[in-house]
Amino acid sequence: MHKHKRSHENKIIHLTFEDNNLARDLFGSEDRHLRSLEKMLGIDIHVRGSDLRIEGPHKDAQQGEKILSMLYQMLRQGNPLMGSEIENALKLLSRDRHANIENIFSETIFFPAKRKALVPRTISQKRYLDLIRTHDVVFSIGPAGTGKTYLAVAMAVTSLLRKEVKRIILARPAVEAGEKLGFLPGDLQEKINPYLRPLYDALYDMLEPERVTMLMEEDVIEVAPLAFMRGRTLHESFIILDEAQNCSYHQMKMCLTRMGMNSKMVVTGDITQVDLPSGMPSGLVEACRILEGEEGVGFHRFTDKDVIRHPLVQRIVTAYERDENHEE
Repeated sequence: MHKHKRSHENKIIHLTFEDNNLARDLFGSEDRHLRSLEKMLGIDIHVRGSDLRIEGPHKDAQQGEKILSMLYQMLRQGNPLMGSEIENALKLLSRDRHANIENIFSETIFFPAKRKALVPRTISQKRYLDLIRTHDVVFSIGPAGTGKTYLAVAMAVTSLLRKEVKRIILARPAVEAGEKLGFLPGDLQEKINPYLRPLYDALYDMLEPERVTMLMEEDVIEVAPLAFMRGRTLHESFIILDEAQNCSYHQMKMCLTRMGMNSKMVVTGDITQVDLPSGMPSGLVEACRILEGEEGVGFHRFTDKDVIRHPLVQRIVTAYERDENHEE
């Protein structure tokens, strides 16, 4: 572990973790979680078995103790925090030292079959999940990479597994291929798959492929172009309309009025990426204008700051921005 300059102001805190297995999970492979915490807080963490000695400036050492104790308690309570979740917690804390990690992890979504846990990576994502839980209709607007569709699918799958709903309907406007899709080669499934692939990918990430296939064959999960929702009323369903910026005014109205009793709907889209014919207003933009303030309807807006990227991708984006600004 790297060392920091010591001063007479440094505080030393000793921590002992009783369960060696949980301590190993907490520390990470080759103590990488501890190294991340060291770098983030500017402290030294010395390891001997499951004992730690934290050394650093008074407030930083105390913060390190608080974070490690909190994560250890959550592991003891049976939360299967995996390495990626602990890393995400540390990244979140690096952006906001005062973030309530326990509160964030209370929003964990578990997928037992995949032995996977999904934790909100940002405060904005947590607020989004809260909104879905408390509202029947939620509009999620923002750029790609913020998790707006993925988290909505996760909430839908969770609702289905808990028997809160009987069906999941995932829909997209097929504007890129023309709403009728008639001129594309292949059968219907081959025609619509490219436009619905992101929704399938999210499902396969949360459920075993065989189970997804079985649920789709039984019409418990339906993935289809938006046009296939016409004339239907969907009771006890979790409905997700993705890429909604490409809905027309009438398509959006049609979709919103399909919702039946005991149903929930999440509408996602990026209003900066509208592919509709020039002059045609986006149904998503119009819906936000018309429904803002309506009881039972929630709005969540992600920004560029909420985009979650691989660290290298973030550096690539920054390098390109630097180059483009230099050219100007």
